[in-house]
Amino acid sequence: MKKADSLGVNVGCGRSPTPGWFNFDNSMAVRLAQAPWLISLCTRAGLIGAETEKFARAALEHGVRFARASELPLPDQSVDVVYSSHMFEHLSRSESRAFLAEALRVLRPLGWIRLAVPDLRRLAEQYVENRDGDAFVDSTYLGAPELSGLLSRMRLLLVGHRHHLWMYDVDSLVRVLTNAGFVNVGPVEAGETRLPNQDALDLREREDESIYVEGQKPT
Repeated sequence: MKKADSLGVNVGCGRSPTPGWFNFDNSMAVRLAQAPWLISLCTRAGLIGAETEKFARAALEHGVRFARASELPLPDQSVDVVYSSHMFEHLSRSESRAFLAEALRVLRPLGWIRLAVPDLRRLAEQYVENRDGDAFVDSTYLGAPELSGLLSRMRLLLVGHRHHLWMYDVDSLVRVLTNAGFVNVGPVEAGETRLPNQDALDLREREDESIYVEGQKPT
């Protein structure tokens, strides 16, 4: 493993890895990327679609590695920044606590965490304005997908679920980071950051639907 020197880690990077960083994702597509012949086999069998195949090949090209958010394959105090965009809401409450504990472990003292998540308050305000309950529930992605037939169940086992398990507004996200042990926790606007020297990071990732909160590991 290369030494993380003033680097960060992008957890749940999906199709947006950060250049020069450690990039991890727990998608089965990333595991498939380690065996290109298996990508073709699963595609022909109808177990994965074109987008998953594309993601798997991109993961191979960009060096994205498989890892769970609660088990990052990095040494203690080895990175300066932990970043995650639209991954945190896919974790259960216990999983989110495990991820934040893992972030504290791998961060150096005074290192930073930056989370981008869908803005629940914005979705609620849209519901109050439009009064469309179905659209509101759909927009939260909190509903588990319906499974019909053996093929869809096999796809779920292979690719995993992609629905949300919890949602946050600014106040609740600040609270969960503070309770986890981070200090100097607060929201930042899209395009802004308190992280030093982070030119490689996309500070506007999914800005039309996101809130951004940053916090610091204590000394």
